[in-house]
Amino acid sequence: MTTVPDALVSIDPPHDPPPRTIYRSLSGEDVIDCHPRDIAQLLADGGPMWVDIDSSVRSQHAMLEKVFRFHPLAIEDTLNPNSRVKLEEYEGFLFVIIRGVALAADTDDPYDLETKELYCFLGPHYLVTVHAGPMVSIDRVSEQLRRSPDLLARGVERALHAILDDTIDSFFPIMQQIDEFIDGLEERVFVDFDETALRDLFHVKRLVLSLRRYLQPSREVMNVLTNRPSTLLTPDVQIYFRDIYDHVLRINDALDTYRDLLSSTMDAYLTQVSNRLGATTKALSVVATMSLPFVVVSGMWGMNFSTIPLSGWPHGFWVLLVVQLGLGGLLLFYLRRRRLL
Repeated sequence: MTTVPDALVSIDPPHDPPPRTIYRSLSGEDVIDCHPRDIAQLLADGGPMWVDIDSSVRSQHAMLEKVFRFHPLAIEDTLNPNSRVKLEEYEGFLFVIIRGVALAADTDDPYDLETKELYCFLGPHYLVTVHAGPMVSIDRVSEQLRRSPDLLARGVERALHAILDDTIDSFFPIMQQIDEFIDGLEERVFVDFDETALRDLFHVKRLVLSLRRYLQPSREVMNVLTNRPSTLLTPDVQIYFRDIYDHVLRINDALDTYRDLLSSTMDAYLTQVSNRLGATTKALSVVATMSLPFVVVSGMWGMNFSTIPLSGWPHGFWVLLVVQLGLGGLLLFYLRRRRLL
């Protein structure tokens, strides 16, 4: 796959940063961050090469068409921030879309997620990654390869494995925070009966469902990379992708467990609210039962008649008080005996 160097003149504005490039020649010489005009020649030489392109820089993104000659549909997908996670096989290269996740640092919601698409083109001896703006997983792998460029000599497939592995592993810090939240949720719900726990529980449950929705397509992609025969992935290399597939399954199982725990905790919280409401209603019923004789008797002897029994008796008030208390006690005893209270 070669390109006329003059084609790069129109895509190499003087102020645009060049793409990150790591190249290992067949003679063992390393080239790091070369000029964009040299990428076509390095590509023709046939050594393993990784080119990282920032799609927000137009001159870099134009290299996908003018240098690498990728399929227009694949190039179009790299400009769509909502592309579906998938793996497609074109003539001469594999096209992989994966989604990285992280907790948003610039929002007030501690459970707000931010996602970023990563597009990978895997050829016979080259790997091209495309993303908009900085990406943590790419930065980590790039730093690793810059420290040890000889790792690229093992094959660009191993570089793709390192990038996908780091991208999938970005789920684990979020899982750790969810695990810590669930550990403290039991005390907040059952001991302190914290009313704000229900709001946080809804937020975390939404976070778990979002993570599961983002992870589910990656499961199929890793399954294909692990099991489908390909001229670009040998069985020895597919073993490494099996490790990523195991990570995806592990995260997916943990998310299912978290979802069930959060649903059970929510049901327990609502049951506790119902029980507390029932206890309060029962207490108010006791008060109403005890006050009923006072209302009836006091209402009868408070009527405006000239002649009322016991109205002239010096101890009439105390007799009526004892009668009211006695009636209240008998009514309470009857209700308890019938298990109505």
